[in-house]
Amino acid sequence: MTTVNALMKLKGRRALITGAGGGLGRIMTQTLAELGADLVLLDRSDTSLASLADETKITWDVDVRVCHCDLESQGEREALNIKLLQEGQLDILINNAAFVGTSGLQGWGVPFEQQSIDTWRRALEVNLTAAFHLCQGLAPLLRASGRGSIINIGSIYGEFGPDWELYEGTTMSNPAAYGASKGGLLQLTRWLATTMSPAVRVNAISPGGIARGQAQEFVKRYEMRTPLRRMATEDDFRGAVAFLATDMSAYVTGQNLSIDGGWGVW
Repeated sequence: MTTVNALMKLKGRRALITGAGGGLGRIMTQTLAELGADLVLLDRSDTSLASLADETKITWDVDVRVCHCDLESQGEREALNIKLLQEGQLDILINNAAFVGTSGLQGWGVPFEQQSIDTWRRALEVNLTAAFHLCQGLAPLLRASGRGSIINIGSIYGEFGPDWELYEGTTMSNPAAYGASKGGLLQLTRWLATTMSPAVRVNAISPGGIARGQAQEFVKRYEMRTPLRRMATEDDFRGAVAFLATDMSAYVTGQNLSIDGGWGVW
């Protein structure tokens, strides 16, 4: 009989986490390291990953490497794929990095009629095209693993339209490109699940809103719109990542696991 403890072990496996410097990326790093996985942490060149890597190595006694790559650049993605193929092992790929823009980015957090084609293209390049490119380029390693697992990080807005009443009186936004790119990522997950089977499992996690100091009026409205009556914290995603990365989900592929406090049931 296989024990649950044995199914959860990732000793001897290697995972690549994109967007590792963000809140979810850090939680994923700590979670997979606790389960024994060696890690490649990836983020943009202006994101420091050294302290996260050092802390993870010391705490969990795993190998941690840091890579910097602008996922908006096809050339940098190609170089990353070549480098990892040369290193020769990858068992888990988590496409977590996302283009979320800022309120100061031209053509982003503005009314629909003012949203620009340029920011649309940038969002799709990072949120969808980069995930496709990494999955395609690293497929030989994931297939060779024998236990390959891809986890794409989607969003509730890849499934549902925004409720604009939540945003009234705030400077927050919900650009079309974000939802469209995340919706595309969820469909790519299903497409890859049938295409890369049986060697590689491909699943997605769709987070709901995560508490990150949003305007109080938004938070109150969001909580009332959610059955569990709160926004998520990064810790809420540990179990989902552990489940999909390990043999706990050995017979699960093509699925989207919503971590949304019940948002999608209404």
